[in-house]
Amino acid sequence: MFVTHRSTRAVAAAVLAAAPFTAFAAPAAAAVAPSFAPLHQSAVHTPFFISHGLHVSNTTVTSTNWAGYAATGSTYTSVSTSYTQPSVSCSGRSGTYAAFWVGLDGYSSSTVEQTGTMAYCNGSTAEYVGWYEMYPQGSNDYSNTVKAGDSIYESVTFSGTKTYTLVLEDKTRSWTKTTTVSASGDARSSAEVIAEAPYSGGVLPLADFGTVTFDSSLVNGSNLSSFSPTAINMVSSSGAAEATTSGFSGDNFGITWDSE
Repeated sequence: MFVTHRSTRAVAAAVLAAAPFTAFAAPAAAAVAPSFAPLHQSAVHTPFFISHGLHVSNTTVTSTNWAGYAATGSTYTSVSTSYTQPSVSCSGRSGTYAAFWVGLDGYSSSTVEQTGTMAYCNGSTAEYVGWYEMYPQGSNDYSNTVKAGDSIYESVTFSGTKTYTLVLEDKTRSWTKTTTVSASGDARSSAEVIAEAPYSGGVLPLADFGTVTFDSSLVNGSNLSSFSPTAINMVSSSGAAEATTSGFSGDNFGITWDSE
């Protein structure tokens, strides 16, 4: 995919090994390619109730690796969204990462069935890649090109009989990847639309993606907002804001980067 002809995972691992992480970094010798983990609840977590458009009451919580919305309290079979791939700013921010995905599970369960894109800074160069993951198994990259500004659609559907269909489409570049995976024992207890700071021995520094707007977010075929989902803001281990989730405007919402 890249002009260096190195796999995305190899490039990411090299960045992890070389980057001078200070806050959440794993030791260089233990560096591995990042994964996309279940929600890590912040130690400074303080839930409270706020009102987001349409007079829908949402609980807001904090996490050290997720920002976005999660529908909880039922069993979920599908989730989908669309967005424009954000451009990440890499000046002075080598070794920062941001992933944008939809998934089932992970909010209060130990599995996540998910697909999305990741942006990361390899030196001063921004790299972009599509992927899917059936956590706790490792993530799998697609070789198809993804660039900032591309129109992305993604969905995860439980098709019954232990089968999940994960779809990632880059409408700008006219490609679609459809992956069917069998898995058993997953709770399907949540459905999410998330921006994440990926994980590799610890939560990695969050790449500056500006603001990403998720459009037409659906859960079980209905607007995500209709489920009174939990809003999630990303904070550091000390409680500093890292990414803030907006209220809904119709079926759209945004997430804005605050800090690494």
